[in-house]
Amino acid sequence: MRVRLADAAATEALGRTLAAPLARSCRRAPVVVHLEGPLGAGKTTLARGLLQGLGHTGRVRSPTFTLLEPYELAVCSVIHLDLYRLADPAELDYLGLVDMLTPGSLVLVEWAERGGDRLPKADLHISLDYDGDARTAVCEALTPAGRAVVSADGP
Repeated sequence: MRVRLADAAATEALGRTLAAPLARSCRRAPVVVHLEGPLGAGKTTLARGLLQGLGHTGRVRSPTFTLLEPYELAVCSVIHLDLYRLADPAELDYLGLVDMLTPGSLVLVEWAERGGDRLPKADLHISLDYDGDARTAVCEALTPAGRAVVSADGP
């Protein structure tokens, strides 16, 4: 699925659209979404829209300095990771991520490539990039859970 995003509002809207199918998918097993793209491409903006679509009403902080921001929502638990400042993938072992991967959890990972083999495999890979004054998002389903998100029942 390829989507042209005219502005930040469109990026947030895509996140809100993905929220319901992701919440349905993570009821059975944890769902992992890798967000890829250069600085400023909209990864955190997409995560903000997704969290809003799941019912979060507060501020959404980029976890650039904390590495991890958890959100306990009525429909699921969201773990938002930003690995931009990660020095070594082994640092992920100290976050307890493996213990957080339970049914009802959704893991959003920015800069997943920096986590190496310490990260769970993605169910859905979303690549954001510049497209002139706009952005483009390409959503690629990598598992049955990911396919359920981008299927006819999803966006």
